Amino acid sequence: MKEMAGGPKKKADLKVIIMGDYSVGKTSFIGRYIDGEFKQHEATIGAAFFLKQWGPYNIAIWDTAGDERYTGLSTFYCRNAGAAILAFDMSIVSTFESLWARFIPLLDAANEDCIKVVVGMKLDALEEGQREVTVQEGKKFAREINEKIDLSKLPSDPYFETSSKTGHNVSEVFEYIFQYCLPLSKAQRDAQNSSTVSLSDRRGPSQNKCCHR
Repeated sequence: MKEMAGGPKKKADLKVIIMGDYSVGKTSFIGRYIDGEFKQHEATIGAAFFLKQWGPYNIAIWDTAGDERYTGLSTFYCRNAGAAILAFDMSIVSTFESLWARFIPLLDAANEDCIKVVVGMKLDALEEGQREVTVQEGKKFAREINEKIDLSKLPSDPYFETSSKTGHNVSEVFEYIFQYCLPLSKAQRDAQNSSTVSLSDRRGPSQNKCCHR
């Protein structure tokens, strides 16, 4: 990991991993959050790494490949994750079903108290009759996979429907996770909202190192 500008080399305070089937829009989702704009991206190979600052904390965000060929690598990248974003395309029910079948087992390598946030993608593209996963199904699944988390301490169920194209609910997903895992005081949050969050590094799989919470 590169040194943060103006400071010594530090280990990440939180590791967040985003998982889901190929082409559900994971990389565009992260791009919208990090860069504030929507771009079409080529498929991720292995994993890509981003570093974000949240108040005084350093947060490592890992974007993993959805292709089944990289399932073994995904297990490695899950190690010591404190939070996981489980992404699916709301118009393709198989991408929702694969979260349980393929990706939840990989999170055995994550922290025991890893919070799992289920995120429906491409809300802007949904036309009447296209939705194959209901809000109720998404919320039920999110509650079931967080049985070790005291959900009463959270402002809402760990389920969001988002659009990377319009930006709808994208920042809310990350702030939900960060505030749960690394809560900021009101003064820190005000300072965070008034400042530009820095991105110090983004890498492809050949340079990755595992970050720990």
